[in-house]
Amino acid sequence: MITRYDFGAPVSTGAAVLNITPSHGDIPHFQLEETGEGLRLSCPLEEDTCLFGLGETVWGINKRGHIYRAWNTDETTHTEDKKSLYSAHNFLIVSSPSGAFGIFVDDPGEVIFDLGATSLKRMTIDCHKDVTLYIIEGGSCVEICREFRELTGPSYVPPYWAFGYIQSRWGYAGEEDVSRVTRLHRENHIPLDGICLDIDYMDRFRDFTLNPKTVPDLKKMVDKARKDRVHIIPIIDAGIPANPDDATYLSGIENDTFVKEENGEVFRAAVWPGLSCFPDFLSPRASAWFGDRYRPLLEAGIDGFWNDMNEPSLFYSAKGIRKAWESLRQLNEENIDTDGNWRMHQAAGSLANSMEDYRSFYHDMNGTRVNHERVHNLYGFGMTRASREGFDRFDGSKRYLLFSRSSYIGAHRYGGMWMGDNCAWWSHIKLNLQMLPGLNMCGFLYCGADIGGFGKDTTPDLLLRWLQLGIFTPLMRNHTSIGTRQQEIYQFECMDEMRNMVRLRYALIPYLYSEYMKAVQSSGMLFRPLAFDSPDDPMARHTEDQLMLGGECMIAPVYEPNAAGRTVYVPERMLVLRMRSPEDMDAELLEKGTHFVRCALGEVLLFLREGCAIPFAEPTESTKEARKAPVHMMGWPFSKPYLLYLDDGVSYAPGWTTLLDGTGEDGYAL
Repeated sequence: MITRYDFGAPVSTGAAVLNITPSHGDIPHFQLEETGEGLRLSCPLEEDTCLFGLGETVWGINKRGHIYRAWNTDETTHTEDKKSLYSAHNFLIVSSPSGAFGIFVDDPGEVIFDLGATSLKRMTIDCHKDVTLYIIEGGSCVEICREFRELTGPSYVPPYWAFGYIQSRWGYAGEEDVSRVTRLHRENHIPLDGICLDIDYMDRFRDFTLNPKTVPDLKKMVDKARKDRVHIIPIIDAGIPANPDDATYLSGIENDTFVKEENGEVFRAAVWPGLSCFPDFLSPRASAWFGDRYRPLLEAGIDGFWNDMNEPSLFYSAKGIRKAWESLRQLNEENIDTDGNWRMHQAAGSLANSMEDYRSFYHDMNGTRVNHERVHNLYGFGMTRASREGFDRFDGSKRYLLFSRSSYIGAHRYGGMWMGDNCAWWSHIKLNLQMLPGLNMCGFLYCGADIGGFGKDTTPDLLLRWLQLGIFTPLMRNHTSIGTRQQEIYQFECMDEMRNMVRLRYALIPYLYSEYMKAVQSSGMLFRPLAFDSPDDPMARHTEDQLMLGGECMIAPVYEPNAAGRTVYVPERMLVLRMRSPEDMDAELLEKGTHFVRCALGEVLLFLREGCAIPFAEPTESTKEARKAPVHMMGWPFSKPYLLYLDDGVSYAPGWTTLLDGTGEDGYAL
C-alpha cells in the first residue's frame, strides 16, 4: 500500500507516474518536526534493522551507519567517506525482523540521510519544507520494491545490441581509432558491439560538431563500422560553448533556451569548451529544442549516445575567478604562512561546482521561475528525457542506446546510467557490485561501471577480475581516462583469458536479456540482495558481496588481488559452475552454508539454484550473429522449463516467449 503526503508546495519532479491522492493523516514510522530550514523525519532503528536502497551511493548494500547527501556531484574519487556521487535516488527500504516499509523522499534539492551515523539507534532525513513523501507498507522487500517501481513507471529498454561488449576510452577521436579498435578486436576474435567516442571527436569539445581531422565524413564512418558489426556511441555534454561562431549557441540564444541569472542574463560557466551556457532542461520548450539537436547525428546512422557532465558540472564561473583572485592578492607572495597556504588552496579548490554558482541561476518551469539550488538533482534527469524524446520524434518505432552520468528517479524510464568516473582499484569492483541492487530498486536496470577503472592504471589481474563481474551487468563497457594505460583486452598478456570472459558474456546474453525483460514487465529487479530472497536467514541479511541474479542464479565475484578463490555463503542448495570459457567449465554441488570456493584467475563463478537451468548460446563475436546462435540449457538435469524472451531487438513491438524444456537442441549441458 502506497500513501502520499504533501507538505507546502512541492516541486513537480515527474518521478511518479501514478496519481495518488495525498493523505492528511500522520506519517507512520516517523516522528516529524520542523527545523529552521525544512522538515526532519526521525525513525528509531532496531539492532538488526537493515537499510536498503539510495541507488548510486558508496558504503555497502546495507546503507546503515553512514550519512548521505542527495546532491548530484561531479565526484571522481569514490571512497567510502563520500556523501554524494553523480545521482540522487531518494528511495529507501527499512527492513527489520518485525517487518519492512519503504520511503521515497520526492525532493529534487538537497536531502540529508543520516542512517545511524550520528546515533546508532536512529535515522533522520532532512529535506525541504515543500516536499512530497511516499510511504510504502505491507509485504516483503521484493513486494515493496515492486510497488515503488509501479509508482515510478517502467524501466528503459535498450536495443538488443546494447547487451554486447562496448570498448571506450577518453581519447578515441574518430575514424582512425574506430578502425583500429575494430580491426584488433576482430583479428583477435574478441567479441565487440560498440565503440564510444569521447569529447575529442568534437570540434574543440563543442556539442553537435565534428572534428574535421578525425571525423571527415560521419556517415561513411558509421556505415563502415556497421559493416563490421559495430555501433558508434558518441558522448554529448550538457554545456554549450558561449561562442558566437557556434551554431548551437546561436540557436539557443535565438530560441531563449538557456538558464538565466536573476537579472535575466544568460548564466555562463566553464566546462570543456570554455565558458558555456546550459540548456534549461526543466523547460519543455528548451528540452524539445535540445532533443532536436541530435537529429544530424541520428540521420548519419548513430543509434547510441552517452550523456555526460550533466550534474551539471561547472569548472568555474567568471565571478568565481574574480573572487579567487581577490583572495590571492591579499597574500604575501614572498612568504605565505600556514593560514595563507590554506586560503590559497581554498581559493582554487572552491572554483569547481560552487554552491554560489548553483544558487545564481534559474529555471523556467512552465512559467514559474525556480532557483537551480531547489531543483539541482533534476538536471541530469531532464537531459536524459530531452534526449530520449528527441530520438522518439526522429523515429518513435526504434530503440536507441542512451545512458547518462547524472540522474534522479524517473530518468530510468528514458535511459540507463553508468556509475561514473571510478578508479582502477580493487575496492571499486566490490563497489560496482554493491551499487547494482540499489540502482535496480530505483528502476535503473540498464546500468554498469567502467570496467577496469576510469582513473589510474589498471593491471591485468584487476581487469580480468572486473570483466568477471561485468559479464553479468547489462551495460558491459571497458572505459578509461586519457593518460592512463591502454586498457583494451588485446593489450594484455592474459588476452586469451579475458577474451574467454567476453565470450562467456555472449553465451549468457539469451539469459540476461530474458531476465532483463521479465524484470521490466513485472516491475522486478535483475539484481537483488540475498536478504530479499531469504529474509529470515540472518547470514543472508548481512551478506554484502554476493547478489541474486534473475530467478535462477547467484553471483559472487572475486574482488581481491592474488586470490585463489573466496568464501561464499550459499543460502540454499546450489550448483556452482566454475567457468573458464563457454567450452570449458566444471560443476560442484554445494549444500546450504559457508564454503571456500576455488576460483583461479581465469575462472568465474556462477551459482544455480536447485532444479534450475538457464539458456546458454554458442558464443559469437557480435550480437547480430548471437541472435541466430543455437541455444541449449545449462544447469541442473531434469530441471523446470525456462521461459526464454524473444523480440526483434530494435523496435517496441511486443516480444514473445519460448519454453525451453530440456529436450532436443535445448538439452542440458551439465
